[in-house]
Amino acid sequence: MAMASGSLLLDNGYLIDGTGRAPFPNASVLVDADGLIAWAGPAADMPPLAGEVHRIDVQGAALLPGFIDTHVHVTAPGGGGINSLTEATLPATYLTLRATANLRATLNAGVTTIRDLGGADTGIRQAVADGIIVGPRMLTAIALISCTGGHGDSTFASGLTLNGLHRMSAVGDGEAECRRTARSLLRAGADWLKVAATGGVWSPTDQPDDEGLDEAEIRTIVSVAGAHGKKVAAHAQGREGIANAVRAGVASIEHGYQIDRQTTEQMIECGTYLVPTLTTATREPDRQKTQPVNYNKKMRWIGIARDHVPAAISSGVKVALGTDCGVADHGANLTELDRLIEFGMTPMQAILAGTRNAADLLDMADQIGTIEAGKLADIIVADGDPITDIKSLTDPERVIMVIQGGQIRKDSRGLAHEPRNLRSLSVASS
Repeated sequence: MAMASGSLLLDNGYLIDGTGRAPFPNASVLVDADGLIAWAGPAADMPPLAGEVHRIDVQGAALLPGFIDTHVHVTAPGGGGINSLTEATLPATYLTLRATANLRATLNAGVTTIRDLGGADTGIRQAVADGIIVGPRMLTAIALISCTGGHGDSTFASGLTLNGLHRMSAVGDGEAECRRTARSLLRAGADWLKVAATGGVWSPTDQPDDEGLDEAEIRTIVSVAGAHGKKVAAHAQGREGIANAVRAGVASIEHGYQIDRQTTEQMIECGTYLVPTLTTATREPDRQKTQPVNYNKKMRWIGIARDHVPAAISSGVKVALGTDCGVADHGANLTELDRLIEFGMTPMQAILAGTRNAADLLDMADQIGTIEAGKLADIIVADGDPITDIKSLTDPERVIMVIQGGQIRKDSRGLAHEPRNLRSLSVASS
């Protein structure tokens, strides 16, 4: 029986489908006119085609699912840090326009879906969904919920406060205030909620191993989110705050630099994801441009992450790819794959962290994350074999084609427009 008509056939590829199966050489992927994957697998096994199908010969390049970055800040500048005072002086229109460039760079790197964990409101999400701006499809938490004096409290010793102006955080103390803040963010359209369970490396008034919102406060926010069918991510770097967040029922631990064996075991039992943001965790600051207290704090916590995160990964905790781009450079998202490998993953495990696992964390595994029939055609074409050369993904120049929902968003080598690579097939049913 012939297959239904499709609109695009990616042919002669090396398919890494995101399921964990071994790659398929000489593979094909058929995308239908609705932007869904109609078939994927070895070309020799493909059923007969019917109707008009455009064929693109990818010339042996790798075919992979579009990647998912589960921790970004698209309105933030990137480049090593976020200056709260500077950011608060910028008009909202400037941040939005900067986000459009960051979204484009992220998409061109091979990331077709993101979770923004602070800074982007629902207007940016809607603009992407409506095609007003081009970028990865978005989920957004809008703002981080922090305690007074915590990681998200932008109040200086002088009494000057940027809360409400910084746009990336909201402050709440006690269960009643946390409940109200959580409900306000959900009313504003948040897809996820994010809590500060610890201090942070760049926080002006705390340390990464200081506890932030306590277990009861986080549990309250988890309850509010769950009542609306939403989940909670926890900024958690120090040991006790990580444990508080896991016990409170969050879906993901962001950073997790001082994660210990006991909490790792509990995460495995509960199915809690670790999003280690190693691109940011391992980045050394510019000593000449960084205040000594922040420089020393950052260098100490790079060492702590290197001491703890590999053990968690080797234990089998579920890992999803997230970068903290906005602090790290936008468009360098897939360098996280290299860091995951450095911290103990195989290349295939790292790829799965950014595809199948990330889709599972976001409750989108029925739509994205693997190249399988019925899912959205989010597909990238990479120059090389990522299993033996991960730089074929980490270098955006080697991501030569990006397809999102069946639409070609990037085609740096003109594969779709080269006459010798594009043929219109009309094959009768048999």
